[in-house]
Amino acid sequence: MADLRRLLGVVVEQCGADRLEVTELLVSQPLPDRYWRLRNGIQVNPVEAIDLAERMAAGLGPYCQLVASGRLRVESGWDGAIHLSMDPAVANSLTGLTGDSLSLEWRASEPDPEEELSLVDDVVDDEFWNSVRVAAGGLVLLCERWAHGAYGCRWFRVTEGNVAGVARAVWPRSLLCVVVDPDVRLDAGVLDEDFTAFEAPLTPGQLMYRAYPGGADSLSEVTDRGLSFMLADAVLGGRCAVVPDSDGVVRAAWESPGER
Repeated sequence: MADLRRLLGVVVEQCGADRLEVTELLVSQPLPDRYWRLRNGIQVNPVEAIDLAERMAAGLGPYCQLVASGRLRVESGWDGAIHLSMDPAVANSLTGLTGDSLSLEWRASEPDPEEELSLVDDVVDDEFWNSVRVAAGGLVLLCERWAHGAYGCRWFRVTEGNVAGVARAVWPRSLLCVVVDPDVRLDAGVLDEDFTAFEAPLTPGQLMYRAYPGGADSLSEVTDRGLSFMLADAVLGGRCAVVPDSDGVVRAAWESPGER
């Protein structure tokens, strides 16, 4: 990976990218301890950005886009390559940086075709939390999706007494989905769907859970892990909103769970 690191160092310097923003974060495995603060919207320095790109190239993750607006975008392709978008003048200066373990290819990039997606346009604000508080006399579960992937969520049981604490705990740019009085009993009929299973008891506050993207083969696969409740992901599309940044502006775009 030394050749890749050397190339990325040159690119970052020539593009003047002293800080890069993390976007489109995908967390399919638990984050290594060194990345515990990684979130969409945070700014990383060149060394941190190169470390992340190196892990993506090695197939380790976490995966993301690293963006210095108008100057550089770094992302991982499905073929294991690292894709760099930059000014053509900078790209053309990289010819001599190939190595035994590094090859370069160039192409003119065009904007990706826009997909017709149903995006969540509600904002997490006082009205949102008031509606949660009103419902919190029953069982209220809140999913905070802060990244794509099986490990990109936190789950909370919300009550009238802890609404304010949960509101302070969620992170900017997260997608919040609220489920009121769901049926969380173990159900073999849900096994073929994406679902989430939880440990008992469902005490107020953050919950212990395991995501099952793609479902599971049997209920014993769930119960053998000490999990006692389950919830189909399909129910998450009812009440969703996006947490704004500290200035009140929403800068994250999340597809509505009900449209997947």
